Amino acid sequence: MKQMLERIGTKALRRMDPETAHGLALKVLHTPLAALPGPVTSPRLRANIAGIDMPNPVGLAAGFDKNATAIAPLSRAGFGWLEVGAATPLPQPGNPKPRLFRLTEDNAAINRFGFNNDGMEAINTRLAKRGKGVPVGLNLGANKDSANKAEDFARVLQQCRAHIDFATVNVSSPNTEKLRDLQGPMALAALLDGVMQVRGQTPVFLKIAPDLTDQDLADIVKVAQDARISAIIATNTTLDRDGLRSANAGEKGGLSGAPLFEKSTRVLAKLRSLTDIPLIGVGGIASGAQAYAKIKAGASAVQLYTGLVYGGLSLAAEIARELDALLKADGFGSVAHAVGTDTQSWL
Repeated sequence: MKQMLERIGTKALRRMDPETAHGLALKVLHTPLAALPGPVTSPRLRANIAGIDMPNPVGLAAGFDKNATAIAPLSRAGFGWLEVGAATPLPQPGNPKPRLFRLTEDNAAINRFGFNNDGMEAINTRLAKRGKGVPVGLNLGANKDSANKAEDFARVLQQCRAHIDFATVNVSSPNTEKLRDLQGPMALAALLDGVMQVRGQTPVFLKIAPDLTDQDLADIVKVAQDARISAIIATNTTLDRDGLRSANAGEKGGLSGAPLFEKSTRVLAKLRSLTDIPLIGVGGIASGAQAYAKIKAGASAVQLYTGLVYGGLSLAAEIARELDALLKADGFGSVAHAVGTDTQSWL
């Protein structure tokens, strides 16, 4: 019954303004209408990254729960782990609306939110009250008008580190001016040095863009290794618009969803060939088969977000169960045994 209601609700939400629908979806999570099956797990699905135990490797990408208002219900939605944020030192409204666009014909979305969030103090207060559940990490961001964007990342981590399982340095959003400039090797090394100095025992992940050259990737890997980054998330949204059919294809911002799958997976495979740092695959996942493809390309875990717009919240549990069946069919006793078994076909 709840699954039928979810299908009806998902269709209704897709008729609304996208950002209004997103806000309503977060509110519905706190009602009995939400289908929350609890953590989906099995011996095959259990994963561990940077010492963080996950009941399954299917995570929620940052941006869905920007302000950490729905951690409790999301922990029961079938995800093995969650990433909230991005959080910036000071609250900020983000870019003018409209700033989220559905590309229904492409099973995709374009956003130019610009790190709209309640600020690190409010988000930290919610994180402190989150209670038990699946692992939760925080995506770190910089204020749009900050005089020192690199310093902002360290400030947020220092404020929130006691209440998170990991932190992600996000220098790959295309919606904050000059943010992606911080992916350059010298700027990135300086930024990560500041973050690592205040991290305490918190594992630090690095999220990168898909729109990088092979030399860019090699440079980033060198910096990440030198900084002792715990994992690399590949990838954020793309500025590429090739092959899109939807009316909103020309909107400015980052493109996510189905068109990003192949591009992000190729980046993932290239990273796998360059480093032993654990990788997290994100971009265009909407099925267990696609999650499995990312894992075989080199990902130790995966994340999704845009797929939920079209598949509903029950998609997380569906993907985890399908992934379990695929691992079993191929004779893998665990996710870790499948990681990187098909990297070459993506190079």
